[in-house]
Amino acid sequence: MDISGSITALATPFAADGSLDLDAFVRLLDQQIAGGTQGVVVAGSTGESHFLEHDEYEALLALAVKHVGGRIPVIAGTGEAGTAKTIAATRRAKALGADAALVVAPFYVRPTQEGLRRHFVAVADEGGLPVVLYNVPPRTGCDIDPATVAVLRDHPGIVGIKEARGDAGRIQAIAELIRADFVYLSGDDGSAHEAMLAGAAGTISVVSNLVPGPFRAMCDAARSGDAQRTAAEVARLAPLVDALNCAPNPIPVKAGLAALGLGSAAPRLPLVELESGPALAKLRETLAALAPLASAA
Repeated sequence: MDISGSITALATPFAADGSLDLDAFVRLLDQQIAGGTQGVVVAGSTGESHFLEHDEYEALLALAVKHVGGRIPVIAGTGEAGTAKTIAATRRAKALGADAALVVAPFYVRPTQEGLRRHFVAVADEGGLPVVLYNVPPRTGCDIDPATVAVLRDHPGIVGIKEARGDAGRIQAIAELIRADFVYLSGDDGSAHEAMLAGAAGTISVVSNLVPGPFRAMCDAARSGDAQRTAAEVARLAPLVDALNCAPNPIPVKAGLAALGLGSAAPRLPLVELESGPALAKLRETLAALAPLASAA
């Protein structure tokens, strides 16, 4: 299983009544594969995982596994605040056919580094799936220190990290931990090219929900080490990446998907739909400008 390249953290499309829009989800999967996406994450934070009922989670993941049919890896978001719940969620994802688990650092409870180490080891030991660590301190309230990552990478069931901190120091620190059996995936669209130029194997992206082809082109350029071509691809994507920063994820990307006919713009409460105004207008304009590029890709 190759977890690398352009990987999309899929949004979860809802119908106007708030129910799952499985038809839109299938069309989203098809667009991703046609655009060259090399892996998908189902029910991560972009997919509003914590707002999904158990049967909805299972329906999404089972449908993704079946529809993808082994063409690209399907990674399930299984992280919970508690270790026992995370293990249970990971086992459920394995039973549904997921290829790997994306396990976010326990949120809100703010564990120590030793607590983080024990948590991830337990999930890797007992969950049944290869584990990709996920570090996103603004959302969780804790930071997986690179020294802790260095210890965890020695576990045979821990295969990589999605690192959402995009500062230069963290990019370099995680890049130094790359091995053949441990991949570094960027989790920040704005600095993803810097991470890949530094050696990251790929990116788990939000913006690629909307423009899978152009984002794949940027990943290919950065992973090849071609700084000039990477800069050109980044410049094309920059207005959309900037537009998606107008509100907390996944509010803007759901507005963008709605403009493309892929589900309602409304996430589930307590998140609310992006209001009409300059931010929404800018998002639609940037998507329209990228449409010819996306079609060509």
